[in-house]
Amino acid sequence: MTLKKYLLAPGPVPVPPQALNAMAAPIIHHRSPDFVELFSHVKEDLRWLYQTELPVLILAATGTGGMEGSVTNFLSPGDKALVVNGGKFGERWTKICKAYGIQVTEIKCAWGESVDVNQIEAALKADPTLKAVYMQASETSTGAAHDVKAVADLTRNRETLCVVDAITALGVVDLPMDTWGIDLLISGSQKAFMLPPGLAFVGVSEKAWRFNQTATCPRFYFDFAKEKKALEGNQTAYTPAVSLIVGLGEVLKIMRGEGLENVFARHTRLAHATREGMKAAGLTLFPKGTPSSAVTAVNAPDGVDSQDIYKTLRTKYGVTAAGGQDHLKGKIFRIAHLGYADTFDTIIAIAAVEMAITTLGGKVNLGAGVKRAQELLLVK
Repeated sequence: MTLKKYLLAPGPVPVPPQALNAMAAPIIHHRSPDFVELFSHVKEDLRWLYQTELPVLILAATGTGGMEGSVTNFLSPGDKALVVNGGKFGERWTKICKAYGIQVTEIKCAWGESVDVNQIEAALKADPTLKAVYMQASETSTGAAHDVKAVADLTRNRETLCVVDAITALGVVDLPMDTWGIDLLISGSQKAFMLPPGLAFVGVSEKAWRFNQTATCPRFYFDFAKEKKALEGNQTAYTPAVSLIVGLGEVLKIMRGEGLENVFARHTRLAHATREGMKAAGLTLFPKGTPSSAVTAVNAPDGVDSQDIYKTLRTKYGVTAAGGQDHLKGKIFRIAHLGYADTFDTIIAIAAVEMAITTLGGKVNLGAGVKRAQELLLVK
């Protein structure tokens, strides 16, 4: 029998049948009335999810395209930016900024730690010319989360933008864009949006649009002003990923039906059960800072390479998780619990980890993690 597959990586994630069926329907033309009507609904549902009164841009790109556009559309070569670098994707902000001639000051925190907001405040006070703070809400590479609200509080009354990569956080935790004063909020389709890769979303504040008027970084495809104008007519500036937008309409309906508070509560519950299950199995968690509700990073037990755990999960038990990146390769593995995930995805993940480590001869309390997760996830 062919091994049944379980996708439990932090993106891409499984896609709900409703969205798969919708995307399999005959394609519609992107300038037709059918598309305009669909797009008008999607546009409003995105504002609901982002908790903003302003339009959310939809780009045919991965989340990195949204990140790049959030530099080029609001800064000019020679401008100064502050980057929170606490992992692989914090590093990406620095690389994008430097590619466009932005002067970067980095606040480095050890991988797995959350940024000390006092350091950001000190940096902003020391240099009032900093045009933006670039950060992650959830650092996917480490399983740690940063305090977005605290950073937005610091930039709200400054001529400094708060730019947040929420690619594995939006739709997982509460990030009320307007209430908190987040200036740019970026997400991607393959995470909590429960779709294949290929769409990026960017919420833009009025303050950020002011910065856009004077920004001189080169740009063409990722021209947010053109996208904003097209959005007014329920269109995109260039050819959109039509099938993905059809699927987007379906997943946003699903999320609206569940309700925002319930969506957040489900992710919190699954994340807590995963962390507690791993600890009950005798494993230790990697993050020393605030843990992400999207993905749990776990240290490999003594004598076991985490890449072997990752490979065994996939080849012997059909579970695709994620390994460590860069210097964490071989040391940690990551289990996701975001998007189209429920109680039994968590049970499967913990059971598979216990079995894989046992298969490799590692020390684990077989069955204890599953038992603990079951206790926490019981419907009472």
